Amino acid sequence: MPASRNRIPVSILTGFLGAGKSSLLNRILKDPGTSDTAVIINEFGEVGIDNFLVEASGDALLQLANGCLCCTVRGELVDSLASLMDGIQTGRLKPIRRLVIETTGLADPAPVMQSVMGNPVIAQNYELDGVVTVVDAVNGLASLERHQEAVKQAAVADRIILSKLTMADPSQVAKLRARLADLNPRAPVIDGDSEEAGTAAVLENGLYDPGTKVADVNRWLRDELAIDEHHAHGHHDHADGHHHDHGHHHHDINRHGANIRSFSLIHDKPIEPAALNMFVDLLRSAHGEKLLRMKAVVLLSDSPERPLVLHGVQSVFHPPERLSQWPEGYDRRTRMVLITEDLPEAFVSDLFAAFTGEPRIDRPDRAALEDNPLAVPGLRL
Repeated sequence: MPASRNRIPVSILTGFLGAGKSSLLNRILKDPGTSDTAVIINEFGEVGIDNFLVEASGDALLQLANGCLCCTVRGELVDSLASLMDGIQTGRLKPIRRLVIETTGLADPAPVMQSVMGNPVIAQNYELDGVVTVVDAVNGLASLERHQEAVKQAAVADRIILSKLTMADPSQVAKLRARLADLNPRAPVIDGDSEEAGTAAVLENGLYDPGTKVADVNRWLRDELAIDEHHAHGHHDHADGHHHDHGHHHHDINRHGANIRSFSLIHDKPIEPAALNMFVDLLRSAHGEKLLRMKAVVLLSDSPERPLVLHGVQSVFHPPERLSQWPEGYDRRTRMVLITEDLPEAFVSDLFAAFTGEPRIDRPDRAALEDNPLAVPGLRL
């Protein structure tokens, strides 16, 4: 059993102002599956959690009626995470099985993710399980057009909850879904009014299946098969239509989020640990602010039986972890999923190829080719 199983999984609940994060959180907290959960609300002003109006004046932890703990944070999130852990370890607070951090509506989620991953003491005790982003079907499209933070919240999500669907115009919803699929093809989009949305399961997006405690890499990376299917079904209608709608959609740099994309690198041969180190170090030190998120499972030459798992947000990476074996049903290939801002896919894959000594074999996405006519697979610039 990997040592990480002792760390507390952290789910980040984010979404633009008025998207309905608090009402979703209230529903989730009523699910018996969320017993032994702590909630940290990183918000300004007053926060409404059913039966409690939590004043954002201090970091007091409150026991909620359903047995969860709740607190609001004014200062550093890291301090709250540390004092929560201290309370549990000294027996002042009861142990928890999960932590949910609800972020303020205007926030870029990266600093919250980095608080969990970047501080060595915090990373010993907590692991980032996933990001759940609430997008409001009525105003979502407008928020994405106007606010880069809203785009980032959607782009880095492991799961997207679409709220207020009954109040929205169906043609707008169709456009919003297409926009979200472009930004983040890997995140499942769930109807916020559905039963599924109000369960503890929407918080579970991590590497380990909570039921079996076994690594579920396919679910964590949202395997390529799902992406290919997404491009094969339904998505091409949108692709055909999109040149008539708004000209060259990838050239319009003023459009929020036009510069954000999600792609994957796949590599068949074992990689030297030193080569991987250099690639990751260069990427995060030189281009960290453009690397919104990276998840990878890597086949290393020094121990091909035990895959290495990487998880990073901008320049901050979780301590790399070795799985005891390859998960069942997973082919032994390196797969990296990256979400970048102003960092073209061709640049990243050429950099990767420079360290691994192999031509790139991923299929290029259409957008990368439109942006850079020279980015032809196998052509080294």
